[in-house]
Amino acid sequence: MHPTLRQLKVFESVARHLNYTRAAEELHLTQPAVSMQVKQLEDQLGVALFEQLGKRIHLTEAGHEALSYTRTITQQLDELEGILNRLKGLSGGRLRISVATTANYFIPTLLGTFARRYPEVTVSLDVTNRETLLRQLSENTVDLVIMGLPPAEADVAAQTFMENPLVIVAPPGHLLAGKKRIPLSRLQEETFLVRESGSGTRIAMERFFAERGMRLKTGMEVGSNEAIKQSVQAGLGLGLLSRATIDQELALKRLVVLDVAEFPIMRHWYVVHRKGKRL
Repeated sequence: MHPTLRQLKVFESVARHLNYTRAAEELHLTQPAVSMQVKQLEDQLGVALFEQLGKRIHLTEAGHEALSYTRTITQQLDELEGILNRLKGLSGGRLRISVATTANYFIPTLLGTFARRYPEVTVSLDVTNRETLLRQLSENTVDLVIMGLPPAEADVAAQTFMENPLVIVAPPGHLLAGKKRIPLSRLQEETFLVRESGSGTRIAMERFFAERGMRLKTGMEVGSNEAIKQSVQAGLGLGLLSRATIDQELALKRLVVLDVAEFPIMRHWYVVHRKGKRL
């Protein structure tokens, strides 16, 4: 059995996309070339890695095992490259960072400072949701993740570095705008726009009110902070957002922060990586 690194790289891309065409586009290869590399790897291993069900492909049990080892091999080779570069006196390298969508409002500023201090390091940045961040950590496909508090059962190391207050926002003409110390119970009369299920902000919101025996009336489920801001401005409901996301809207007086008792909900941002990962 002598699989090549090229075959493993092609296999990983197809397994990640579960699509030969998208893998070919990512690798700048033709689809037949990708198919050939996968077939050669299957011949080397003596097992089928994919199965066709209808128009879609799926990993076989052997394919799942092969993908796990392929990612481990790729990560170890990247680490080896970094170590050898340092031994040769080179200070460059790659840093793969994934951040929660809300963190994208401040992370470019931090990365700008990092880039000026370490211009020889190439940084790749992925902005995605909490569910994907946890999967990337589990699959060891990123070096660092910026997110809210990870689940206690996750096999990761997490270090807090910044506060992340969550506030309730409304359009300037709302009845509650300008009122002081609004009781929590008053919010039960309002409709709230919420992020998608699994969002860190939504989890924090639901936990906060559940702990106080309250259940809010929710309207639309919205997939981004920008969409929530636009919907709140349009009068479709109130929103719960990270304070870091609304600087521009507050300055332009398109949104206001409501003065609600027990608010803001104080969360924190964490730098997260897999335990034992060499950085």
